Amino acid sequence: MSHDTLPHPVKTGAAPASRPDGRRRRHWTQRPNPLAGLGSIVWLVVVIVPVYAMITASLTPKDEALGHNALKPPSHPTLANYSTVLHNGFFHYLWNTVVAAVAVVAIVLVLCVPLAYVAVRTRGFWSGAAFRLFLLGVAIPAQAVVVPLYLMIAKLNLYDSLLAIILPTAAFAMPVAILVLTGTLRDISEEVYEAMALDGASPLRMLFQLVIPMSKGGISTVGIYSALQAWNGFLFPLIFTQSEGPRVLTLGLFNYVSQFGVNIPALLASVVLSGIPIFVVYLVARRALVGGLMGVGGK
Repeated sequence: MSHDTLPHPVKTGAAPASRPDGRRRRHWTQRPNPLAGLGSIVWLVVVIVPVYAMITASLTPKDEALGHNALKPPSHPTLANYSTVLHNGFFHYLWNTVVAAVAVVAIVLVLCVPLAYVAVRTRGFWSGAAFRLFLLGVAIPAQAVVVPLYLMIAKLNLYDSLLAIILPTAAFAMPVAILVLTGTLRDISEEVYEAMALDGASPLRMLFQLVIPMSKGGISTVGIYSALQAWNGFLFPLIFTQSEGPRVLTLGLFNYVSQFGVNIPALLASVVLSGIPIFVVYLVARRALVGGLMGVGGK
């Protein structure tokens, strides 16, 4: 066989699209978008500037706080405000907040994952009615039902306890959790369910071996959302607790507010320390959080 008749090597992969004039067509993701870049910079400034001002003010001595420019670094930075916070019951409030957040996340996940599974896999009237009832909870603000909740907590002898914070917080986190999880579960292919059913898998086995492993993004989203609801909650701890025992971080901020003034640097130092744990949790699970939010709409 001569050199001229040798077969040409086969090229794998699709060739890049080209225009009629012969030039390669640029994909839309490669086009510069100055407007989006400008919007990103503006949003970054909006987020960073308050955080910077808060950290700067927390390092300012108390007697210089009122006359200090929040955007200017303190001339004599000090950690005395953080020392004041740490020696003023911070770890007690932190422990109560962690316990409440973990309990809320556990309750929401244990109840909402099976409920979302039933809502997606069952086509009956009652499952649809239950799903719509849960969605109705999204439209009901906590402020509208705080008086009935107070009466229920008092009747159950739960007033001034951590359970008085945990149970209402979990209840108001469940509607959004159901919405997110049903959207995530609808993304699981019907053929996968049918394959497991042909293998003789029970609904409970499908839940643990199929649904939960393939819904890690939605479960992470629900977990972080529920933890944030418990971590930043203020209304329920304020109404349903009274003593120092079940006090959480949000109520601990009142220690720096008195009848005659506010200790602004110590207050902001407490806010900074309170935000560090939940920020670390977000950094660890941010990929799963974004993936879960993208799957809310379902197919």
